[in-house]
Amino acid sequence: MLNFSVVIPAKNEAQGLAMVLPELTERFPDAEIIVVNDGSTDDTAQVCERAGVQVITHPYSKGNGAAIKSGARAATRDYIVFMDGDGQHSPADIQSLLDKAEQGFDLVVGARSGLDSQASFARWSANTIYNRFASWMVERRIDDLTSGFRCVQRRKFMSFLYLLPNGFSYPTTTTMAFFRAGYSVEFVPITVAKRVGKSHISLLRDGVRFLLIIFKVGTLYSPLKVYFPAAVITAGLGLLNYALWIFNDSLRFTNMTTLLILSGIVIFLMGLLSEQLTNLQFKDVNEERD
Repeated sequence: MLNFSVVIPAKNEAQGLAMVLPELTERFPDAEIIVVNDGSTDDTAQVCERAGVQVITHPYSKGNGAAIKSGARAATRDYIVFMDGDGQHSPADIQSLLDKAEQGFDLVVGARSGLDSQASFARWSANTIYNRFASWMVERRIDDLTSGFRCVQRRKFMSFLYLLPNGFSYPTTTTMAFFRAGYSVEFVPITVAKRVGKSHISLLRDGVRFLLIIFKVGTLYSPLKVYFPAAVITAGLGLLNYALWIFNDSLRFTNMTTLLILSGIVIFLMGLLSEQLTNLQFKDVNEERD
């Protein structure tokens, strides 16, 4: 059995934790269990104290990612299992993650499958787009980019802590960072129950933020793989515009042609610069592996 901690970010999740913690402590009595109370206004802290688990309390809500970082800093074991406190993740599935970690995987992600495992059709659609885009980026199938149920080597996770946002996209960031660093990543199918209580994710507020995940995926892994096709398309439109003028018996090099070609060159140079910055960002991680 691996030496592991369980970190649970929680904001007003007293109902879910009352269901999850007793089963968790019963199944894994030797595990270090840490609940990060992210500025809750309900009985989250009291439920944790009654369950006999460690509680870290934020004086105000800092975000899911910030809670993850607080829990990771407090964890003392070699591996960390992250899971939600809303009742969606079953403690019984933790063993599946641990088994894969014992086989040598650095990051093991509990992958949801199908519409039944998602909060809504909109969330399922967005996650499907994320998974396919990220799979294209890393050239390996990614079953669930945004799952918060995962097991990771603590030492390697801590090297990426500075990259993590304080909001909800920490799973995306860590997954792509592990791929970018050349670590081993595996996905394990899990069952997901309907959450207890009200979700803290707003479709309107977080829709744009989740859309930005697409760009974060590109910049974290290989920016040039995104910028280069965009540059080719933009410059190609400029050349197409010029070809149309030639077809109409005119050799005019129009302002639109110039603008599109120059825009393509600028986009390519931005991608090249981003690629170099990304390499520098992961330089220390690569040196540690060497």
